[in-house]
Amino acid sequence: MYIYLPDANDGLPALIEKVGSESGFLDHYIPYKKVDGGKFWIPKFKFEYEIEASAALKSVGLVLPFDPRIGSTEMMYDHRPPRPLHGSEIFHKSFIEVDEKGTEAAAAAPVLCNFSAFACREEVYIDFVADHPFLFVIRENNTGIVQFIGQVLNPLYT
Repeated sequence: MYIYLPDANDGLPALIEKVGSESGFLDHYIPYKKVDGGKFWIPKFKFEYEIEASAALKSVGLVLPFDPRIGSTEMMYDHRPPRPLHGSEIFHKSFIEVDEKGTEAAAAAPVLCNFSAFACREEVYIDFVADHPFLFVIRENNTGIVQFIGQVLNPLYT
């Protein structure tokens, strides 16, 4: 898990804009050198979200799996003669919880945490106190694929 804490208390919107508009932003700000930590504080937090995603998927062009004439039969079966298998709804549910024991995400899949937030060129003693809005990212480090991304708007309330 990576936590991106803006310097300014009101800096989260600008940070999110940079993440969305600058290619490689997240990679550029991953630390590759150990930093001696001072005070380290992040709040406990827990988020759950669920959505019926069919309309969103169709709106970006993913329509074949929902078509009863075509469906997704060829992706899953090699039946002769084919019997179309199609979807009508797709539900997505996300879950993440961070506490003193670590991070748990998705379908109760544990994720080991490496809390990092700074890329340092020299040894620096840093206090990391997430007492204002921040961005968190869980990504698979070999591929760089972001698995979860979210924001904590009021860390003193969580």
